[in-house]
Amino acid sequence: MYDIKGFAMNMPMDTSATTVIAPPAPKRLEDMKLPIVMMRDILLKTMFRKNVDMVSDVAQAICLPRAVTQELIDMAREQKFLEATGTLNANSGNEMGYQLTDAGKVRAQDALAQSEYYGAMPVPLPVYSEQIKRQSIRNIQISRQQLLDAMGHLILPDALLDHLGPAVSAGRSILMYGPPGNGKSSISNGIRDAMGDKVYVPRAIEYAGQVITVYDPIVHSKAEAEVDDPNSLRRRRGFDTRYVRCDRPTVITGGELTLDMLDLVYNPTARTYQAPLQLKAAGGIFIVDDLGRQQEPPQSLVNRWIVPLEESRDILALQSGEKFETPFDTLVIFSTNFHPNEIFDQAALRRIFFKIKIDGPCQEDFLKIFALVARKKGMPLDETALVHLLKTKYPTIDNIYANYQPVFLIDQMISICEFEGIPYQMTPDLIDRAWANMFVKDEHIVK
Repeated sequence: MYDIKGFAMNMPMDTSATTVIAPPAPKRLEDMKLPIVMMRDILLKTMFRKNVDMVSDVAQAICLPRAVTQELIDMAREQKFLEATGTLNANSGNEMGYQLTDAGKVRAQDALAQSEYYGAMPVPLPVYSEQIKRQSIRNIQISRQQLLDAMGHLILPDALLDHLGPAVSAGRSILMYGPPGNGKSSISNGIRDAMGDKVYVPRAIEYAGQVITVYDPIVHSKAEAEVDDPNSLRRRRGFDTRYVRCDRPTVITGGELTLDMLDLVYNPTARTYQAPLQLKAAGGIFIVDDLGRQQEPPQSLVNRWIVPLEESRDILALQSGEKFETPFDTLVIFSTNFHPNEIFDQAALRRIFFKIKIDGPCQEDFLKIFALVARKKGMPLDETALVHLLKTKYPTIDNIYANYQPVFLIDQMISICEFEGIPYQMTPDLIDRAWANMFVKDEHIVK
């Protein structure tokens, strides 16, 4: 299954299999389900740090509707932390301006000393858990055609989708194994592309008065916001802007993955937490590539996933040692070049729901890939050179084909032609020179 993106046809993707329900915006302060003092302090810290004074600007800064923001401002005024500036701003729709009183500035600085977090109001963990159910990856039903559309740039064995389709639709864990260089990573990315709908990622969540930031621009791809048409008779209902509308997230880790990357990350300066990788991947895919190359033994990594994989919940811990549950709604894909029996015991394998072997191509598919790559790179095919490759070179490695080899061999021949100053061409001699760089001769080196 070779990636031929760039000259494969772009096929329209059907993303109608799932309808994600957006998180409703809070209408009143009591709908927030957050500690009142926490909300007031975030308001004061935000006004102090961002120097905003108009209700609309404050509402945008803390990601709340204007009506709810006004309630919060009115409460802070009653407590003498805010005061009206006494002037209407004509440039802001005749809004009344507000500023921190001396007591408000002191309170804001005290609150910042306790936690540097300001800006978007966090979403309480129970409220976030409800949104996870609305956009669960297990609600997705992907058809064979959707997978074909998403993987149209890959050459896949006919039987592979028979195994892959049910695994993806189930939203359960998948182990892909097989020899290196045969497209396990490309298939993982194709699965991600097949999930064309959007989900809502909280900027931050709250548990026990602690703030855990979740939205990460590095991980999450922000989708274009839906804009109301002012001329439309039916306006779209806005969603809770404490969330960011994103593509279903994909987190890819490799040999750098360690167990502590799956725990909350505490920032002692800001006194806030950052969500671990699997929480950032909620509603999407978590790919553990090159399993077996990490410092942690594969068995230890899978043991860490036992409860999440079986019970759809994860257990995290605060600095205080207090443990709490978070929803685990992630399609976990393990990809390895090792045979599963070499790195897992049977108990661990039982907890991975689907096991799919990814083999190298047959000779027919290898030739298809070779021809496609050659056409893409402007390398003319030569029958004599191909016969030499198949009849002379591949028997030396027991005719074992891999999907990376056509690109490697053709790139090598292109490099030689460019160095020699000759037109791109394919000859038995160039095949031999390219082949010599694909493998390292097993020999003893005298030191």
